[in-house]
Amino acid sequence: MSKRVVLAYSGGLDTSVAVRWMREEWGVEVVACAVDVGQLVAGEEEIIRERALAAGAVEIEVIDAREHFARDFLVQALRANAMYEGKYPLVSALSRPVIVEHLVASARRHGAHAVAHGCTGKGNDQVRFEVSTRVLAPDLDVMAPVRVWGLTRADCIELAGKWDIPISASKEKLYSIDENMWGRAIECGILENPWSQAPADPFTLTRDPKDAPAEPRDLVVGFEHGVPVSLDGEKLGLVELIASIGETVGSYGWGRIDMVENRRVGIKSREVYECPASLALILAHSDLEGITLERDLAREKQRLEIRVAELIYDGLWHAPLMGALDAFMATTQAHVTGEVKLRLASGRCDAVGRRAPASLYDHDLATYDADDSFRHQDSEGFVRLWGLSAETWSRRQGPGAS
Repeated sequence: MSKRVVLAYSGGLDTSVAVRWMREEWGVEVVACAVDVGQLVAGEEEIIRERALAAGAVEIEVIDAREHFARDFLVQALRANAMYEGKYPLVSALSRPVIVEHLVASARRHGAHAVAHGCTGKGNDQVRFEVSTRVLAPDLDVMAPVRVWGLTRADCIELAGKWDIPISASKEKLYSIDENMWGRAIECGILENPWSQAPADPFTLTRDPKDAPAEPRDLVVGFEHGVPVSLDGEKLGLVELIASIGETVGSYGWGRIDMVENRRVGIKSREVYECPASLALILAHSDLEGITLERDLAREKQRLEIRVAELIYDGLWHAPLMGALDAFMATTQAHVTGEVKLRLASGRCDAVGRRAPASLYDHDLATYDADDSFRHQDSEGFVRLWGLSAETWSRRQGPGAS
């Protein structure tokens, strides 16, 4: 009996050819596993099933992981305000560990000896797939046909035709696009020149700002313990809320990112993203923390947020440090409950109001009006002691020394 491999199946050209190629070259049976993290549209599930079976898969599983992804991955990233290099909300990086969890579960169900992915040798995703697999199931082999087969896109199209795999693909591939409910990652083509401005055609989640609604709009996001739960007072499930806020914010032409980032393998890569939902939620969540987190806790959390983003980007979601940092982040969210008002205008999204039941903002301490309760007389001694070390240095060693 042939050994079985479970392939992370997207339904695209590379993974469809990989199904047949692994059967022909490596003599394995392939189970195709397509994990929906928000990238599939209505009717696409059946197309994926037919394509995988036509390519030679012995079985095809299409798994709806949207709730799992939102609840157990996006929430954790949101409470850490996770943004790689301060810009990128980790769209692709967050989806890989949840896909691997389902790959491993599928491998167990089907008695597979290995899992496989369709990543190249220069990208980040190979790291994310393989490290997560080796943490969750170190007994499973990991196979990477695209990394070893030496086929061009034209070669793959030719093989798809030869093997009667129903693929709609041209030899001139303009972009490589990865999408889920947290946003879209766009690369290749003209975007490989960092001087070239990104054209309009690959964007689907965000309008051109010049086509945004003429009138600004306020959007109120409600949180409970750091988890978004409502829009404009209406309670929504996570999946629905993310989709709704993305559609609204994107309609105002906000949520695009154009950056050169540092890949895990050591090269710089020009990446274009559109992430209206994730960027708006991170903006709102971070703003709410501004009035609910104590100063030193907030500062330490901000320092550790950078590390969380790096771990996610580097494929270490299932590593012990990520678990420890996530536990810390969870403890910070006890009082991050309240609402943030976002003002949407052409090409803009700004936090313009916030309120929370356990807000640390004290009006009587902050005001300069008659209600002022701050003890101004305490400040003279505080300021003198605060600057005492610097003053002593100045008198003995610095500009005040005689």
